[in-house]
Amino acid sequence: MLMENEDDKRFFSSKVPEVTALFWLVKVMGTTVGETSADLLSKELNLGLPLTTLIMASLLALAFALQIRSKEYTPWKYWLTVILVSVVGTLITDNMTDNLQIPLIYSTVAFSLLLLLTFILWHAREGTLSIHSIRTRRREYFYWLTVLFTFALGTAGGDLLSEQVNFGYAISGLLFASVIGLVALAFYVFKLDSIWSFWIAYILTRPLGASCGDLLIQPADASGIGYGSEGGLGFGLGPVNCVFFLGIVLAVATMEIRKKKVDSAALAAFERKSE
Repeated sequence: MLMENEDDKRFFSSKVPEVTALFWLVKVMGTTVGETSADLLSKELNLGLPLTTLIMASLLALAFALQIRSKEYTPWKYWLTVILVSVVGTLITDNMTDNLQIPLIYSTVAFSLLLLLTFILWHAREGTLSIHSIRTRRREYFYWLTVLFTFALGTAGGDLLSEQVNFGYAISGLLFASVIGLVALAFYVFKLDSIWSFWIAYILTRPLGASCGDLLIQPADASGIGYGSEGGLGFGLGPVNCVFFLGIVLAVATMEIRKKKVDSAALAAFERKSE
């Protein structure tokens, strides 16, 4: 009897949550936490980039193992992995910029190409990029590799625009939010493909969240906030991390409560029809 290939092991349902407004809210807050947590550990707690990267990469490996071994979508496992991928993605770009002195434009191009290559290989192997089809181990590997590259790319692209091009955090955040709005408009009005709409928005929420995080934590400079300034609102790393982490917990709990209510209603309707 042939053993089932572990990579082809199928699950009953997709291991990615339903895409709702709360999904996007948690995604943006998660990217903000990823940006601010990396700075909190490496700078404010003086752990430095190498040690912080080692610690967070180890935690990510543990969370990823728990997520992969799970046979169904489990909220805390999934979102914990997302947040840790966000942190590690930020640290990868920060290490390339600060320690290896790689210009942000090179990092942005490199991660764009890696992301494109991942999409090509994923589609060539599985025939779809839909997150609703994450029902096999192989597709889950492709999914998380894609998520990692979106976070690294978002960090590089966001820093490139806000700091190197000198748009500032507020203008950069508004720009990314506007583009996401245009994608939503194209999806609902002009019927842009749902899969590509999702991934474009997913990529752009990373620099949006990073810009929001930097805007909140960075101190204001003499030139103020706006074009030509890297100034922020100066709320600090600790308070911003706590508020956004609490927001994530509350939003995920709300999603799960709503899901259980919908499932219960659907089960009750099915039982009534069966009588």
